[in-house]
Amino acid sequence: MNDHDLMRAALAAAESVRLTTAPNPWVGCAIRPVDGVVVTGATQPPGGPHAERMALDALAPGAAIGATVAVTLEPCSHHGRTPPCADALVAAGVARVLVGCVDPDPRVSGRGVELLRQHGIDVEVGVLGDEVAEQLRPYLHHRRTGRPFVVLKMATTLDGRTAASDGSSRWITSPEARRDVHRLRHESDAVLVGAGTVRADDPELTVRDLSEGTVVRQPRRIVLGRAPEGAQVHPCTELDGPVDGVLDRLGDEGVLQLLVEGGAEVAAAFHRAGLVDRYVLYLAPALMGADGVPLLRGIGTTTMRDLWRGRIVSATRIGPDLRVVLEP
Repeated sequence: MNDHDLMRAALAAAESVRLTTAPNPWVGCAIRPVDGVVVTGATQPPGGPHAERMALDALAPGAAIGATVAVTLEPCSHHGRTPPCADALVAAGVARVLVGCVDPDPRVSGRGVELLRQHGIDVEVGVLGDEVAEQLRPYLHHRRTGRPFVVLKMATTLDGRTAASDGSSRWITSPEARRDVHRLRHESDAVLVGAGTVRADDPELTVRDLSEGTVVRQPRRIVLGRAPEGAQVHPCTELDGPVDGVLDRLGDEGVLQLLVEGGAEVAAAFHRAGLVDRYVLYLAPALMGADGVPLLRGIGTTTMRDLWRGRIVSATRIGPDLRVVLEP
């Protein structure tokens, strides 16, 4: 197994714990012994061992001496809930460490790599770096900004309408698209809507309709404003104030990824403030006309010079609908 394959094994291990480690990063580690088969490990829920420790424990005593290690995120070098992983790798006698990306957490941020090199370990940083950074993107964003990675999800007709003039919006898109939204919720630490959406649609904002056997982690439910008594969204966190302040608070509380589900005014507030990191639009093969509620209420462009433009990351058929992912 070459170095890239070893890092891919670490990526696969990390993906297996994507939904269980927050607010810690989902990290994977793969070890190629001098004589023996490759073993992998992944970070456990908060308080449990990190990926490097899990992989080392999968080896027989002394088997890590001279081994090559691939880890998606720089090994930690500080005492937290667990001892430093960099120290564990040094004590195990490994020869090489391949690092996907440096940890921007100020408690680490290059110190893990430096410690390994001080002990004569050959360290290569940036192995499959783009793939690792994409997998860890919400975590990296949170550590760099202190705020959650914001995903704005909207269901819309082809002419950009998210609800009829009477406020009804169920259902614009197909059951297949709605199941895909449950996947998005499952990947997020919190889901946010405005109080107007709660009054109009009374959503649960829970994760449902996943494949049988999936262990479901329910996200926190956040309402901007006040949710009526008896609304299905309870128990929820009710917040007020500017959306940037909301993000600061949620970031302080360990929310790495926030899914904003609307409505149009809340979506416009995040968009207007430049706080959306990824737009996920579910386009239904339907037309509503000018009387419908626009995708972003209250935002208008009078000249092409002021037109907001992003880049299309992907476009995927979901049942009869089209899922378009945009980024600034």
